Amino acid sequence: MVKLNWKIGVEIELVAPKGLTRRDLANTIARQHGGIVHPFFHPQSEPSKVPGKPLFQNLTQGFEVVDSHTGSMIAQCVDDMTLQDDFNKTHPPQPGWYRIVSDDARLLRLVMQQANPAAPLSEVLTPIANIFGTEAKVGKGKMVRVEDDTGASIAIAAPLPGERERPCELITPPIDTNHLERLESLLAIARSLGFTVPSEGATHIHFDATPLQSVPILVNLMRLLWIWGPKLRQRFKTNSRCRRLGRWPSEVYEFVQRPDFITLPWEEAREHLAKFELTKYCDFNIKNLIHPTPTKHTFEVRIFPVWLHGYAIMEAAKVFETILRWAMDFKENKLIKTVPQDIETLLSCYRF
Repeated sequence: MVKLNWKIGVEIELVAPKGLTRRDLANTIARQHGGIVHPFFHPQSEPSKVPGKPLFQNLTQGFEVVDSHTGSMIAQCVDDMTLQDDFNKTHPPQPGWYRIVSDDARLLRLVMQQANPAAPLSEVLTPIANIFGTEAKVGKGKMVRVEDDTGASIAIAAPLPGERERPCELITPPIDTNHLERLESLLAIARSLGFTVPSEGATHIHFDATPLQSVPILVNLMRLLWIWGPKLRQRFKTNSRCRRLGRWPSEVYEFVQRPDFITLPWEEAREHLAKFELTKYCDFNIKNLIHPTPTKHTFEVRIFPVWLHGYAIMEAAKVFETILRWAMDFKENKLIKTVPQDIETLLSCYRF
Protein backbone atom coordinates (compact mmCIF):
# COMPACT_ATOMS: atom_id res chain seq x y z
CA MET A 1 0.00 0.00 0.00
CA VAL A 2 1.37 3.40 -1.00
CA LYS A 3 1.12 5.93 1.82
CA LEU A 4 1.27 9.60 0.91
CA ASN A 5 2.15 12.27 3.46
CA TRP A 6 1.37 15.38 1.44
CA LYS A 7 -1.77 17.31 0.62
CA ILE A 8 -2.50 16.99 -3.10
CA GLY A 9 -5.16 17.84 -5.64
CA VAL A 10 -5.57 15.81 -8.82
CA GLU A 11 -6.89 16.65 -12.29
CA ILE A 12 -7.65 13.70 -14.56
CA GLU A 13 -8.59 14.36 -18.18
CA LEU A 14 -11.35 12.07 -19.45
CA VAL A 15 -13.73 11.71 -22.36
CA ALA A 16 -17.39 10.82 -21.96
CA PRO A 17 -18.83 8.06 -24.15
CA LYS A 18 -21.11 9.19 -26.96
CA GLY A 19 -24.50 10.07 -25.54
CA LEU A 20 -23.13 11.19 -22.17
CA THR A 21 -21.58 14.44 -20.98
CA ARG A 22 -19.49 15.77 -18.12
CA ARG A 23 -22.76 16.86 -16.51
CA ASP A 24 -23.78 13.19 -16.34
CA LEU A 25 -20.60 12.35 -14.44
CA ALA A 26 -21.21 15.22 -12.00
CA ASN A 27 -24.82 14.13 -11.47
CA THR A 28 -23.80 10.52 -10.81
CA ILE A 29 -21.08 11.56 -8.36
CA ALA A 30 -23.64 13.71 -6.56
CA ARG A 31 -26.13 10.84 -6.29
CA GLN A 32 -23.55 8.41 -4.94
CA HIS A 33 -21.95 10.87 -2.52
CA GLY A 34 -25.05 12.62 -1.22
CA GLY A 35 -24.10 15.82 -2.99
CA ILE A 36 -25.61 18.66 -4.98
CA VAL A 37 -24.47 19.84 -8.43
CA HIS A 38 -23.81 23.56 -8.89
CA PRO A 39 -23.17 24.81 -12.45
CA PHE A 40 -20.37 27.36 -12.78
CA PHE A 41 -18.42 29.15 -15.48
CA HIS A 42 -15.00 27.64 -16.15
CA PRO A 43 -12.49 30.10 -17.68
CA GLN A 44 -10.14 28.92 -20.42
CA SER A 45 -7.97 30.36 -23.17
CA GLU A 46 -7.18 29.06 -26.62
CA PRO A 47 -5.02 30.27 -29.53
CA SER A 48 -6.74 32.96 -31.57
CA LYS A 49 -6.68 33.39 -35.35
CA VAL A 50 -7.32 37.14 -34.99
CA PRO A 51 -4.18 39.22 -35.77
CA GLY A 52 -2.81 40.97 -32.69
CA LYS A 53 -4.80 38.80 -30.27
CA PRO A 54 -2.77 35.66 -29.50
CA LEU A 55 -5.32 34.24 -27.07
CA PHE A 56 -9.09 33.98 -27.17
CA GLN A 57 -10.71 33.94 -23.73
CA ASN A 58 -13.84 31.91 -23.09
CA LEU A 59 -16.09 30.49 -20.41
CA THR A 60 -17.48 26.98 -20.67
CA GLN A 61 -20.00 25.15 -18.53
CA GLY A 62 -18.54 23.37 -15.53
CA PHE A 63 -20.26 21.44 -12.76
CA GLU A 64 -19.20 21.37 -9.12
CA VAL A 65 -20.42 18.65 -6.79
CA VAL A 66 -20.66 19.77 -3.17
CA ASP A 67 -21.65 17.94 -0.01
CA SER A 68 -25.33 18.62 0.65
CA HIS A 69 -24.69 19.09 4.39
CA THR A 70 -21.31 20.83 4.65
CA GLY A 71 -21.11 22.53 1.25
CA SER A 72 -17.55 21.27 0.82
CA MET A 73 -16.36 20.37 -2.66
CA ILE A 74 -16.47 16.71 -3.69
CA ALA A 75 -15.38 17.15 -7.33
CA GLN A 76 -15.59 19.38 -10.38
CA CYS A 77 -16.21 18.33 -13.98
CA VAL A 78 -15.02 20.90 -16.54
CA ASP A 79 -14.06 21.24 -20.20
CA ASP A 80 -10.43 21.21 -21.31
CA MET A 81 -9.60 22.89 -24.62
CA THR A 82 -6.41 20.85 -25.03
CA LEU A 83 -8.59 17.80 -25.73
CA GLN A 84 -9.47 17.95 -29.42
CA ASP A 85 -8.79 14.79 -31.43
CA ASP A 86 -11.56 12.55 -30.07
CA PHE A 87 -14.43 14.83 -31.05
CA ASN A 88 -16.36 15.43 -34.26
CA LYS A 89 -15.92 19.14 -34.91
CA THR A 90 -18.86 19.15 -37.34
CA HIS A 91 -21.28 17.72 -34.78
CA PRO A 92 -24.17 20.14 -34.18
CA PRO A 93 -24.60 21.83 -30.78
CA GLN A 94 -26.60 19.95 -28.18
CA PRO A 95 -29.55 21.72 -26.51
CA GLY A 96 -28.54 23.68 -23.42
CA TRP A 97 -24.81 23.72 -24.15
CA TYR A 98 -23.03 27.00 -24.90
CA ARG A 99 -19.89 28.99 -24.25
CA ILE A 100 -19.17 32.68 -23.69
CA VAL A 101 -16.27 34.37 -25.46
CA SER A 102 -14.51 37.73 -25.25
CA ASP A 103 -11.15 39.19 -26.20
CA ASP A 104 -10.72 40.57 -22.67
CA ALA A 105 -10.35 38.26 -19.67
CA ARG A 106 -11.49 41.07 -17.37
CA LEU A 107 -14.88 41.18 -19.07
CA LEU A 108 -15.25 37.44 -18.65
CA ARG A 109 -14.53 37.82 -14.94
CA LEU A 110 -17.38 40.33 -14.88
CA VAL A 111 -19.60 37.73 -16.54
CA MET A 112 -18.56 35.17 -13.93
CA GLN A 113 -19.55 37.56 -11.15
CA GLN A 114 -22.85 38.78 -12.57
CA ALA A 115 -24.34 36.10 -14.84
CA ASN A 116 -26.17 32.97 -13.76
CA PRO A 117 -24.38 29.82 -15.01
CA ALA A 118 -27.67 27.91 -14.83
CA ALA A 119 -29.40 30.38 -17.18
CA PRO A 120 -30.25 29.36 -20.75
CA LEU A 121 -28.28 30.73 -23.68
CA SER A 122 -30.97 33.27 -24.56
CA GLU A 123 -30.86 34.86 -21.09
CA VAL A 124 -27.37 34.34 -19.74
CA LEU A 125 -25.93 37.70 -20.88
CA THR A 126 -28.95 39.84 -19.94
CA PRO A 127 -27.37 40.98 -16.62
CA ILE A 128 -24.26 42.10 -18.52
CA ALA A 129 -26.33 44.08 -21.01
CA ASN A 130 -28.11 45.74 -18.08
CA ILE A 131 -24.78 46.88 -16.63
CA PHE A 132 -23.88 48.62 -19.89
CA GLY A 133 -27.37 50.00 -20.45
CA THR A 134 -27.88 48.05 -23.67
CA GLU A 135 -29.77 44.97 -24.79
CA ALA A 136 -28.49 41.53 -25.65
CA LYS A 137 -28.91 40.92 -29.39
CA VAL A 138 -29.77 37.50 -30.78
CA GLY A 139 -28.12 36.83 -34.13
CA LYS A 140 -27.46 34.08 -36.62
CA GLY A 141 -27.26 30.59 -35.18
CA LYS A 142 -28.83 31.70 -31.86
CA MET A 143 -25.67 33.64 -31.01
CA VAL A 144 -26.23 36.28 -28.32
CA ARG A 145 -24.08 39.42 -28.40
CA VAL A 146 -23.70 42.24 -25.88
CA GLU A 147 -22.13 45.56 -26.90
CA ASP A 148 -21.62 48.79 -25.01
CA ASP A 149 -23.31 52.03 -26.07
CA THR A 150 -20.53 52.74 -28.59
CA GLY A 151 -20.98 49.39 -30.32
CA ALA A 152 -17.82 47.83 -28.88
CA SER A 153 -18.21 44.12 -28.24
CA ILE A 154 -18.36 43.03 -24.59
CA ALA A 155 -19.13 39.31 -24.82
CA ILE A 156 -20.76 36.74 -27.06
CA ALA A 157 -22.64 33.62 -25.98
CA ALA A 158 -22.92 30.93 -28.64
CA PRO A 159 -24.11 27.33 -28.92
CA LEU A 160 -21.35 24.81 -28.25
CA PRO A 161 -20.70 22.60 -31.31
CA GLY A 162 -18.26 19.79 -31.96
CA GLU A 163 -19.18 17.45 -29.08
CA ARG A 164 -17.56 19.84 -26.60
CA GLU A 165 -19.93 18.55 -23.91
CA ARG A 166 -17.94 15.28 -23.86
CA PRO A 167 -14.46 16.43 -22.68
CA CYS A 168 -14.24 16.18 -18.91
CA GLU A 169 -11.43 17.18 -16.62
CA LEU A 170 -12.26 15.55 -13.30
CA ILE A 171 -10.88 17.75 -10.51
CA THR A 172 -10.58 16.70 -6.90
CA PRO A 173 -10.49 19.03 -3.90
CA PRO A 174 -7.25 19.12 -1.88
CA ILE A 175 -6.82 15.67 -0.31
CA ASP A 176 -4.71 15.26 2.83
CA THR A 177 -5.88 11.88 4.15
CA ASN A 178 -7.23 8.63 2.67
CA HIS A 179 -5.86 9.65 -0.72
CA LEU A 180 -6.44 6.35 -2.52
CA GLU A 181 -9.92 5.82 -1.14
CA ARG A 182 -11.04 9.30 -2.15
CA LEU A 183 -9.54 9.06 -5.64
CA GLU A 184 -11.13 5.67 -6.26
CA SER A 185 -14.52 6.92 -5.03
CA LEU A 186 -14.55 9.26 -8.04
CA LEU A 187 -12.69 7.24 -10.67
CA ALA A 188 -14.82 4.14 -10.06
CA ILE A 189 -17.89 6.16 -11.03
CA ALA A 190 -16.21 7.46 -14.18
CA ARG A 191 -15.22 3.91 -15.17
CA SER A 192 -18.74 2.60 -14.52
CA LEU A 193 -20.19 5.20 -16.90
CA GLY A 194 -17.73 4.32 -19.65
CA PHE A 195 -15.48 7.39 -19.46
CA THR A 196 -12.17 6.68 -21.17
CA VAL A 197 -8.70 8.11 -21.85
CA PRO A 198 -8.51 11.04 -24.32
CA SER A 199 -5.96 10.94 -27.13
CA GLU A 200 -4.12 13.98 -25.74
CA GLY A 201 -5.00 13.26 -22.12
CA ALA A 202 -2.91 13.83 -19.01
CA THR A 203 -3.12 13.63 -15.25
CA HIS A 204 -1.94 16.65 -13.27
CA ILE A 205 -1.02 16.45 -9.60
CA HIS A 206 -0.91 19.61 -7.48
CA PHE A 207 1.24 19.45 -4.35
CA ASP A 208 0.53 21.88 -1.52
CA ALA A 209 3.31 24.48 -1.83
CA THR A 210 3.25 25.68 1.78
CA PRO A 211 6.32 23.58 2.77
CA LEU A 212 8.18 24.70 -0.37
CA GLN A 213 8.41 28.43 0.38
CA SER A 214 12.19 28.52 0.63
CA VAL A 215 14.81 29.63 -1.86
CA PRO A 216 17.15 26.64 -1.27
CA ILE A 217 14.23 24.22 -1.68
CA LEU A 218 13.19 25.85 -4.95
CA VAL A 219 16.75 25.90 -6.29
CA ASN A 220 17.35 22.26 -5.36
CA LEU A 221 14.02 21.20 -6.85
CA MET A 222 14.56 23.06 -10.12
CA ARG A 223 18.12 21.74 -10.48
CA LEU A 224 17.03 18.15 -10.06
CA LEU A 225 14.07 18.47 -12.42
CA TRP A 226 16.12 20.33 -15.03
CA ILE A 227 18.62 17.46 -15.08
CA TRP A 228 16.27 14.51 -14.59
CA GLY A 229 13.05 15.84 -16.13
CA PRO A 230 13.52 13.91 -19.41
CA LYS A 231 14.22 10.70 -17.46
CA LEU A 232 11.06 11.21 -15.40
CA ARG A 233 9.05 11.71 -18.59
CA GLN A 234 10.36 8.36 -19.82
CA ARG A 235 9.62 6.69 -16.51
CA PHE A 236 5.99 7.79 -16.54
CA LYS A 237 5.52 7.43 -20.31
CA THR A 238 4.37 11.01 -20.82
CA ASN A 239 1.74 11.18 -23.56
CA SER A 240 3.52 12.40 -26.69
CA ARG A 241 0.23 13.87 -27.95
CA CYS A 242 -0.31 15.90 -24.81
CA ARG A 243 -0.44 19.61 -25.59
CA ARG A 244 1.26 22.46 -23.73
CA LEU A 245 4.18 20.73 -22.06
CA GLY A 246 7.89 21.53 -22.06
CA ARG A 247 10.77 22.86 -20.01
CA TRP A 248 10.99 26.14 -18.14
CA PRO A 249 12.51 28.98 -20.17
CA SER A 250 16.30 28.75 -19.86
CA GLU A 251 16.47 32.33 -18.58
CA VAL A 252 14.28 31.39 -15.59
CA TYR A 253 16.39 28.36 -14.75
CA GLU A 254 19.66 30.28 -15.14
CA PHE A 255 18.35 33.08 -12.92
CA VAL A 256 17.59 30.79 -9.98
CA GLN A 257 21.07 29.23 -10.25
CA ARG A 258 22.85 32.55 -9.72
CA PRO A 259 24.91 32.63 -6.49
CA ASP A 260 23.25 35.86 -5.35
CA PHE A 261 19.76 34.36 -5.75
CA ILE A 262 20.30 31.62 -3.18
CA THR A 263 20.85 34.15 -0.38
CA LEU A 264 17.63 36.08 -0.94
CA PRO A 265 14.71 35.94 1.51
CA TRP A 266 11.76 34.03 0.08
CA GLU A 267 9.50 37.02 -0.53
CA GLU A 268 12.24 38.96 -2.29
CA ALA A 269 13.10 35.96 -4.44
CA ARG A 270 9.44 35.49 -5.30
CA GLU A 271 9.18 39.14 -6.38
CA HIS A 272 12.15 38.71 -8.72
CA LEU A 273 10.67 35.57 -10.28
CA ALA A 274 7.29 37.25 -10.64
CA LYS A 275 8.85 39.57 -13.23
CA PHE A 276 9.26 36.63 -15.62
CA GLU A 277 6.31 35.61 -17.79
CA LEU A 278 5.75 32.28 -16.11
CA THR A 279 3.18 29.91 -17.57
CA LYS A 280 1.52 26.82 -16.20
CA TYR A 281 1.94 25.13 -19.58
CA CYS A 282 5.15 23.26 -18.84
CA ASP A 283 6.25 19.95 -17.34
CA PHE A 284 6.61 21.32 -13.81
CA ASN A 285 4.48 24.35 -13.03
CA ILE A 286 5.90 26.76 -10.45
CA LYS A 287 3.60 29.64 -11.40
CA ASN A 288 1.18 28.95 -8.54
CA LEU A 289 4.12 28.90 -6.13
CA ILE A 290 5.32 32.31 -7.31
CA HIS A 291 1.84 33.82 -7.90
CA PRO A 292 -0.27 32.10 -5.22
CA THR A 293 -4.04 32.57 -5.09
CA PRO A 294 -6.36 31.77 -2.18
CA THR A 295 -7.51 28.59 -3.95
CA LYS A 296 -4.30 27.45 -5.63
CA HIS A 297 -0.92 27.65 -3.91
CA THR A 298 0.70 24.59 -5.40
CA PHE A 299 3.57 22.99 -7.25
CA GLU A 300 2.03 21.14 -10.20
CA VAL A 301 3.44 18.13 -12.06
CA ARG A 302 1.92 17.82 -15.54
CA ILE A 303 3.90 14.98 -17.18
CA PHE A 304 1.67 12.06 -16.18
CA PRO A 305 -0.54 10.11 -18.59
CA VAL A 306 -4.18 9.48 -17.79
CA TRP A 307 -4.76 6.72 -15.28
CA LEU A 308 -8.27 5.41 -14.67
CA HIS A 309 -7.31 3.79 -11.36
CA GLY A 310 -6.22 5.60 -8.23
CA TYR A 311 -3.30 3.34 -7.32
CA ALA A 312 -1.20 4.45 -10.30
CA ILE A 313 -1.82 8.08 -9.36
CA MET A 314 -0.73 7.34 -5.80
CA GLU A 315 2.52 5.75 -7.00
CA ALA A 316 3.29 8.78 -9.16
CA ALA A 317 2.50 11.17 -6.31
CA LYS A 318 4.81 9.21 -3.99
CA VAL A 319 7.69 9.52 -6.45
CA PHE A 320 7.32 13.28 -6.44
CA GLU A 321 6.83 13.46 -2.70
CA THR A 322 10.22 11.73 -2.52
CA ILE A 323 11.72 14.35 -4.84
CA LEU A 324 10.20 17.23 -2.86
CA ARG A 325 11.50 15.87 0.42
CA TRP A 326 14.95 15.45 -1.13
CA ALA A 327 14.89 19.15 -2.09
CA MET A 328 13.83 20.08 1.46
CA ASP A 329 16.53 18.01 3.16
CA PHE A 330 19.49 20.40 3.14
CA LYS A 331 21.94 21.56 5.81
CA GLU A 332 22.42 25.19 6.80
CA ASN A 333 26.09 25.04 5.84
CA LYS A 334 25.29 23.52 2.46
CA LEU A 335 22.10 24.96 1.03
CA ILE A 336 22.59 23.63 -2.49
CA LYS A 337 22.57 19.86 -2.81
CA THR A 338 24.42 17.72 -5.31
CA VAL A 339 21.95 16.21 -7.74
CA PRO A 340 22.14 12.39 -7.66
CA GLN A 341 23.86 10.83 -10.65
CA ASP A 342 20.95 8.44 -11.03
CA ILE A 343 17.37 9.40 -10.19
CA GLU A 344 16.59 5.77 -9.43
CA THR A 345 19.10 5.82 -6.56
CA LEU A 346 17.15 8.59 -4.89
CA LEU A 347 13.81 6.89 -5.47
CA SER A 348 15.00 3.48 -4.33
CA CYS A 349 15.18 4.77 -0.77
CA TYR A 350 11.39 4.43 -0.70
CA ARG A 351 9.34 1.29 -1.12
CA PHE A 352 6.10 1.40 -3.04
